[in-house]
Amino acid sequence: MTHRFPIKEIARQAGLGTATVDRVLNNRAHVSPQTRNRVAAALHELKAQEAQLAAQGRRYIFDVVAEAPQRFSREIRIAAETAARALPGVAVRLRFQFQEIMTEAETLAILARIAKRGSSGICLKARETDALRQMIAELDKAGIPVFTLVTDLPGSARQAYFGLDNAEAGRTAAYLLAQGLPDRGGNVLTSRSQDSFRGETDRFTAFRDLILTLKPDVQLVDVIGGAGVNSRTLDRLDDVLSRGAPIAAVYSMGGGNAAILRALAAHKQRPAIFVAHDLDRENRQLLAQGAISYVLHHDLGKDMATLFNAALGKPMRSLDQTGASSDVQIVTPYNLPRF
Repeated sequence: MTHRFPIKEIARQAGLGTATVDRVLNNRAHVSPQTRNRVAAALHELKAQEAQLAAQGRRYIFDVVAEAPQRFSREIRIAAETAARALPGVAVRLRFQFQEIMTEAETLAILARIAKRGSSGICLKARETDALRQMIAELDKAGIPVFTLVTDLPGSARQAYFGLDNAEAGRTAAYLLAQGLPDRGGNVLTSRSQDSFRGETDRFTAFRDLILTLKPDVQLVDVIGGAGVNSRTLDRLDDVLSRGAPIAAVYSMGGGNAAILRALAAHKQRPAIFVAHDLDRENRQLLAQGAISYVLHHDLGKDMATLFNAALGKPMRSLDQTGASSDVQIVTPYNLPRF
């Protein structure tokens, strides 16, 4: 079969592996007629899409900028690429800039480079600072819209926020922990990656207010600054746990859960309840093992699809001027999705 498309692109269109597509394209043996037909159909579809896009001339470049641990950056990339492929009638090129720890200066430099070369829009996960707000205002004046993901920058010139309702998630975590804590309360470890991520602050504030209402005798042991990175999280926790306070439950808002569990085990602590966020690879494994009790999850793919549609100016029924929040999904070892 003659073609001008990368094998990966054909494989993605056909829903087959690249090795299978290579065998079909090179007319090798041991390939079923059905598989050959799927590859032929995929090539036809790609040619039709190319012709349509060429006629419409609708091409967009979106930048995705996030300070996040590698495990979560991977989830953002998958969600963005999947959502971009599903957009009808447009060709979308994605540019990613991920760092596990991104200082204010680094974030501003990245955004300044984007402003210089131009962009159809920016999907941003960053810390809340005054300088960043000013940069977003400058991008908006330059005609580059900014959309926040997972953690918001309310009051800035960003176009809209997409992601979890973080206050709702914090209250959900408080309710779950309250069901398993004894009447006398106990020490609850709360862990945040940074104190300048607005999303985690909203989670913590809502959690604190409700858990102290439901369990007035609870004592919160708050640890901040691990950046969701295992090594840094271990360092922060070791200092706190060495003081000997018995931990009855954990609410992890910023990741690094394998490190949290290792630190607890090293201090011979095993909390009765552990609530975490996001169903990434690490948390799926920990949940399946019973090492953590609940994961508060949201559909990142849906968030990204809604964000892209909003960026393209497509009306969304659930979208208002502030954005669209995802529903909180409570995942246990017994309803763990197979995806």
